[in-house]
Amino acid sequence: MSFSFIPAITAPDIFAITPEVLGKKGITLLLLDLDNTLSLYSEDLPSERVIAWMSRLQAAGIALYVISNNKNGRRIRQYAEACGIPHVYRAGKPHPRALHEAMKELGKRPEETALMGDQIFTDGLAANRAGAVSIVIRPLTMAGGFGLRYVLEQPFRRLAKERIK
Repeated sequence: MSFSFIPAITAPDIFAITPEVLGKKGITLLLLDLDNTLSLYSEDLPSERVIAWMSRLQAAGIALYVISNNKNGRRIRQYAEACGIPHVYRAGKPHPRALHEAMKELGKRPEETALMGDQIFTDGLAANRAGAVSIVIRPLTMAGGFGLRYVLEQPFRRLAKERIK
């Protein structure tokens, strides 16, 4: 359990994270941030491309679980149910509590779990604190006042242990 802002993996988007990438790390549970990672804040349902990507991961034996700090439970539930995966909202990241609860619910250990999200100071830190693999992707958009946060994260993104292009 590390209090580190340095992600294990950085990638341009979710689609760069394949069953092969996760398999090499021994990952069988992928926790997913929703907003600005899987979809824009304004999207209530997953795109066909996101659903196809999730199906490919699940076919490879990787369990999926949405872990969102968003307070809109209806939206998170609607999105996750459309994907056919469990979810939690108001997760309180970077606190690792929701990650541990998801792992316990699915019978997974931290070393076989990864959390993928767009923010180092919430998603990356939560994963590191939980002992899981942290995967940080580029945000889908810089709108909404997050631009400064992403600028501040750049040094940590550059220090990532592995970069997927």
